[in-house]
Amino acid sequence: MFIKDVDIEKDDLIQLWMAQGWLDSCSEMEERGNQYFHILLGKSLFQDVTRDYGGNVTKCKMHDLVHDLAARVSKSGNSRSLFSNGEDLGSNLLTSKSLRVLNLYNADIEVLPDSIGKLKHLRYLNVLKTRMKALPKSIGKLYNMQTLKVPYQLEEFPTEIANLTNLRHICFGRYMKVAGGILGRFINLRSLPFLKVSTETGLRIEELSGLNQLHNTLSIYGLENVGDGEEAQKANLVEKKHIRKLILDWKLSGPSHNVENNDDVLEGLRPHSSLEFLEIHEFMGVKFPSWLLLANNLKDIELLGCNNCEGVPVLGHLPYLSCVKIKRMEKLTRIGSEFYGDNHVNCGNESSKEARPLFPALKTLHIKEAPNLIEWMEAPTERGSRVVFPCLEELILIHCRQLTSAPSHFPSLKKLVIKGMRSEGRPITSILSNQLTTLTHLSLSDFWIWTVVGT
Repeated sequence: MFIKDVDIEKDDLIQLWMAQGWLDSCSEMEERGNQYFHILLGKSLFQDVTRDYGGNVTKCKMHDLVHDLAARVSKSGNSRSLFSNGEDLGSNLLTSKSLRVLNLYNADIEVLPDSIGKLKHLRYLNVLKTRMKALPKSIGKLYNMQTLKVPYQLEEFPTEIANLTNLRHICFGRYMKVAGGILGRFINLRSLPFLKVSTETGLRIEELSGLNQLHNTLSIYGLENVGDGEEAQKANLVEKKHIRKLILDWKLSGPSHNVENNDDVLEGLRPHSSLEFLEIHEFMGVKFPSWLLLANNLKDIELLGCNNCEGVPVLGHLPYLSCVKIKRMEKLTRIGSEFYGDNHVNCGNESSKEARPLFPALKTLHIKEAPNLIEWMEAPTERGSRVVFPCLEELILIHCRQLTSAPSHFPSLKKLVIKGMRSEGRPITSILSNQLTTLTHLSLSDFWIWTVVGT
């Protein structure tokens, strides 16, 4: 049982309901469970919620009275769940062959007995925070398993795990080396902590091809091991319409592919248009993908360590983009008119095109550690007056030491932080040239040479 007054993971709760058979067996059990959760939340049976980056509830606490009732019911003798600290585990399993839930979270155990393979009805197994270093091969007999959570120090799955084709949720740590040919069999999988492309284990990016039921966040590491754009396309990200957040990560010490290959790989990783959050880490190519032009649902983008890129992607036309973070782009020298996406605004006629704002929803903009950035241009004005950054509230420029120019129109700015600059304050002059009546926080520090602008 859950401990009183301790945070409960919403997804974990729904997975337990699924395992007990309380949700109708169908492809959308999690959605049904989410609906039930919010009904109970609305009736105050759950409280003190925690939300994620998208505003979705991720954790809650159970009302004390509900907890007491649940504890009483669990002692009725008809339970198909076992929450154990590991004591007498072997004998408990022998007498509990109808178990659907086995929760050994934080139990004092180093191994699971082979007899676990006899629990034919088991659908949920949690051995997180145990001292286990391996899973028994008999786990491959648990054909009804829906949720599997293993300790983060576990380094390898037995090959028999490939038999668990009904898996919907799997949780493992960063040390796990998943052999090729396993993950691709789990076509019902809804959550995956990450996929690490590896030449060592033979895990290729095409394992993702058929995993189109994945939801929420997908992290792909080891992209330096993807050979070209054609191979990248085999991940079939464009069909994964339930992914809201995508993290794409290269390792700088990986194979030295040519720049063109890296550009092609990122181009081949085109996601579904429903994507809302995107992070690109340590990308080794020189240009960003064309599919960003069509990412009309994107809300948040982070570009980290893209040191070979000399420019920024076209973003200003995206209607819902609210946060842009750029960090460690050593070859970035200029942010030009392409950043604003003026040529990509599609409003149907020229007159409406003139009036459409650029970066219409952007609230947060960070540019950090761009040591060679010299120029940040104003938005283009060829088509007459244009509203730019109408909602921007937070602008942070850190260690852009050579920056000599910046835009001047930030009508909603509340927080301005500029640190580490040696250009005699010219960007500050520009930013502060219009009256910032909304500004409530101003931080200027670590300037080599700077002058205070008179009013």
